[in-house]
Amino acid sequence: MYFMDAAHFVWGTGFLMGLWCFVRMFIRTSSGRKRYNVLGAYNAMTQKLLTVVNESYINSSSVCEMLRLLRRSHWGEAITVVLDNAAYQRCYLVREYAILLNINLLFLPSYSPNLNLIERLWKFIKKQCLNNCYYETFDAFKQGIDACLNDVDKKFKPQIASLMTPRFQIFKNNQFVAV
Repeated sequence: MYFMDAAHFVWGTGFLMGLWCFVRMFIRTSSGRKRYNVLGAYNAMTQKLLTVVNESYINSSSVCEMLRLLRRSHWGEAITVVLDNAAYQRCYLVREYAILLNINLLFLPSYSPNLNLIERLWKFIKKQCLNNCYYETFDAFKQGIDACLNDVDKKFKPQIASLMTPRFQIFKNNQFVAV
């Protein structure tokens, strides 16, 4: 079972703010608004991460490319992909291609990103390689993100193992049951 979603990393000023201090300081930021898009599929049991990246847009073709990658990685095995209701993931092309590849698509209810484990991974990646970091060029920005993604199962394995646990709470009749 894989959890799939896209993250859109922007090389540029996320937001501007000011802070009063005794000494005047200037903090460098990049001057572009280029995007580095990563479509990821994460298996919580094996802790395997597969990615499809580009600098333009994540669309139905990108999702089909990910489905091909998943099928090649698990030839002959049953695959279920948990994903949200983004239009490019729910379109006819993707659903038919998944049927052709014998991949089961499990769509989450609307407005429930907390049920998609990979959202936790994107937050972790942003914290590790983007918070308080300055990248001189867009290529350095991409390399920083790629290095962090490549270290998910190596350098960051203990943090990821505790963060990406597939345990959820289900609330029924004012009580919760841990799954």
